[in-house]
Amino acid sequence: MSLTRRDFIGGLAAIGTAGLAGEAHAYSKTFSGSAMKYFAGTQEDNGHTYRRTNWKKIKDKWRRQLVAYQSTEPLGSVVVDASNHFLYVVFENQTALRYGVGVGRDGFRWYGRARIDRKALWPRWVPPPEMRKRQPDLPEYVDGGIDNPLGPRALYLHRNGKDLGYRLHGTMEPWSIGSNVSSGCVRMFPEDVIDLYQRCPIGTRVLVLRHLGAPVIDESAEVDSLPSD
Repeated sequence: MSLTRRDFIGGLAAIGTAGLAGEAHAYSKTFSGSAMKYFAGTQEDNGHTYRRTNWKKIKDKWRRQLVAYQSTEPLGSVVVDASNHFLYVVFENQTALRYGVGVGRDGFRWYGRARIDRKALWPRWVPPPEMRKRQPDLPEYVDGGIDNPLGPRALYLHRNGKDLGYRLHGTMEPWSIGSNVSSGCVRMFPEDVIDLYQRCPIGTRVLVLRHLGAPVIDESAEVDSLPSD
């Protein structure tokens, strides 16, 4: 698979026309006035409606952009730099498409290799038992839609055929991008996870870095848990 600048431009055009799961978001369609400033109208997508991101309220560094990036990972691979809250899709000529993301909070960080073995449009969210134990008021499940914390897309991370419980997914809380907020999943703006979903076929390699400049973890190594800071 080869991703080029032409792919990049094409993906933007498509959007223009159209661990453990993340910790519980607000499950109500009602936001406070201060939160509403992060939204700009609505967008229809596959039978659902979501709030579009008001990019005027988002710092430039968190916006999707083509950047210079050196990586030893194959073209098309996903690299997550959790320390700096960026996700990269590796392109040719030492470039990458960079997205701002939200990552695991203290005590829920991890690093290692994985693979995207499942993808879902407007996925259903089922809080795992350990999360419901921490938050007994959580629902048993949330169907896909505006109240679902996974947003419009989810890409499921596996290793050796086993679901790791971590996802690359959307968020209905755009202000959380650039923060340590989740239970290990990687959050993205709705528009960005839709874009990423189109770029990453089943089998896409994913590397989560321990810190910027960390050596590549051996492919045969298990995904490791990081202690809280």
